[in-house]
Amino acid sequence: MTGEVNGMALSKQDLREVTAFAAACAEVVLEVFEGDQPDDLRPRDAIGAAWEFARGGERGKALRDRAWAALKAAKSADSAAAREAARAAMSAAGAAYLHPLAKATQVKHILGAGAYAARAAELVADDDRSVGAEHLEQTLHRATPAVVDVLKRFPTAPSGGGRVGELIRMLDADLRSLTFAE
Repeated sequence: MTGEVNGMALSKQDLREVTAFAAACAEVVLEVFEGDQPDDLRPRDAIGAAWEFARGGERGKALRDRAWAALKAAKSADSAAAREAARAAMSAAGAAYLHPLAKATQVKHILGAGAYAARAAELVADDDRSVGAEHLEQTLHRATPAVVDVLKRFPTAPSGGGRVGELIRMLDADLRSLTFAE
């Protein structure tokens, strides 16, 4: 499967790479949600579905349904940190639906899980933004050359989106500046 719109191509392998990156980002803060809502498996299931796709599974209704379920779980969480952790899980499953549209808004499919996870970490630390910056630094190490290559096909992240939008833009700039040894 190769999607091409506005001259951009995304292979299924590109989508798998992006989804694996997003799942790894979201997994780091899953315990934040589960500490708040220990009986709610929806975010865990969304991350599991993202990993399943990343490892060769199909991108179908079950993956999309798990993404939506994680978003619903976010709405039922008691703490802001847990809500952001569930949104990270939703973004991990949603990463598989990155579209080959040369639009800045698509960048959130690539970086949303990392930004929501960083925001969750900040909130756990009493809104300490240095914790978010440290979290983004760790996120950079999860990015593969393939993820950075896909990101660079898109325009830079758009303005807006509050603190999560700011974290997306920070992560976007940092990833675009990465160079990998051949």
